[in-house]
Amino acid sequence: MSYLKSLPAETTLLQVFQAYPDTAGPLLDYHELVMRAPSPFTAGERELIAAYVSGTNACDYCHGIHTHTAEAFGVPEGLLTEALTDLDASPVDDRLKPVLRYVAKLTRTPAKMTQADADAVFEAGWDEAALHSAVLVCALFNS
Repeated sequence: MSYLKSLPAETTLLQVFQAYPDTAGPLLDYHELVMRAPSPFTAGERELIAAYVSGTNACDYCHGIHTHTAEAFGVPEGLLTEALTDLDASPVDDRLKPVLRYVAKLTRTPAKMTQADADAVFEAGWDEAALHSAVLVCALFNS
């Protein structure tokens, strides 16, 4: 729902971007950089992270769009629903589970992040560049 009086109450994000192209352009450029530039994560994995974060913060619009995009990049259909329901029991790759736990905690309770949270990502075989990439995706979908 938009609270901008110049736009209809049921405005879509695209309509907001069209109404404010000067600020939408840089945001879309940043989105492209975070989601498609070289990263330790594939585009599909970044879409999975984006959809997971959006599901965690209850942004139905972004969750829906990025779930479909993740599936287009090869993430199995239904995986995100399973992951959000019970990450531990889900068929998400074991290397990605600590990453998803990290971004979920960063979304829900950022002040409670600890070195142990980062260490779990590192112990799964990811490096600092991967953690940085995951945080960028998380931040983008919590803005």
